[in-house]
Formats: sequence, structure tokens, C-alpha cells
Amino acid sequence: MPELKRLHTGHAPAVLAFELANRAYFAASISDRGDDFFDQFTDRYNASLAEQEDGSCVFYVLLAEDGSVLGRFNLYDLEDGTARLGYRVAQQVAGRGVATVTVRELCQLAAARHGLRTLRAATSHDNAASQKVLAKAGFVPVGPAAPADLGGRSGTWYQLDLQP
Repeated sequence: MPELKRLHTGHAPAVLAFELANRAYFAASISDRGDDFFDQFTDRYNASLAEQEDGSCVFYVLLAEDGSVLGRFNLYDLEDGTARLGYRVAQQVAGRGVATVTVRELCQLAAARHGLRTLRAATSHDNAASQKVLAKAGFVPVGPAAPADLGGRSGTWYQLDLQP
């Protein structure tokens, strides 16, 4: 049974393996992280842990029983009870409801553990899978997302008001 865990230093090798194994798959629907992401992975990973430590972001990984990463689920820019949600799941589990179940779990954690009241997420117009995940998790469209919000693609912002 996959388990959602808060990101820590020890997850780095599994996160890198996940990103490398799924790079082409992700690039088909979201902007590619670029070679610099992989070349500077350790520094970027440590910067993410520092952001998590200072409370501006919270990062989670969905781990398989063998410790491999099946997905990343993140809360960015935590401020005034609001955060942005971002996520990606491995190609091997895509289309099986894993993202929907885990986004719902993260929404519960966002309210209960992180004191958030509102989550926002942007997805490109051509990312139908992500649009379905957000809708199934209760998010509603609230307006256009600019290409600057989505790595050069246009799309839609979605929002979910969390129950206290």
C-alpha cells in the first residue's frame, strides 16, 4: 500500500530516480524541468528542504512498499491560510486513481496539519488527466492561468476551500 510521507534528506536518491525515469512522460503534459534541474539536483533538493524548514512550502512523496517514489505532492507558497498545490505521478501508476486519492489525502493534511483554508492549483488546457484529478478532489475552476504560471502553457486555475 503506497504511503504519503513528508520529504526528508533520505528520500533524495529515490526522488532523483523518479524524476529521471519519468522525465519524458512528464514533458508530454507539463514543462520539462530542464537539464539544469538534474545537473544541480542536490543543491535544488537541499533548497527545497530549507523552504520546507522555514515553513514556506511542504513537500510530500508517495512511496511504494519498496521505497521507490510513485509521486510527488507539494504545497507551495504557504501564506495567510492559502497554498498552491502541485503534483506528479509516475507513468506506471497513472490512470489508476492514485493521484486523486493522494490529492484528497493531501487536502486533509493541508487543513489538519498545516492550518490551510484554501488550495489553488493550475493546469494546462491540454492536461486532461490533471483536470480530472482536481475536479474529483473537489477543486473548481476560478479563472485563466497564464503561460508564466505553467511553464509556457496556458490553462486554468482551480481552487478548493478546505473544511475546518
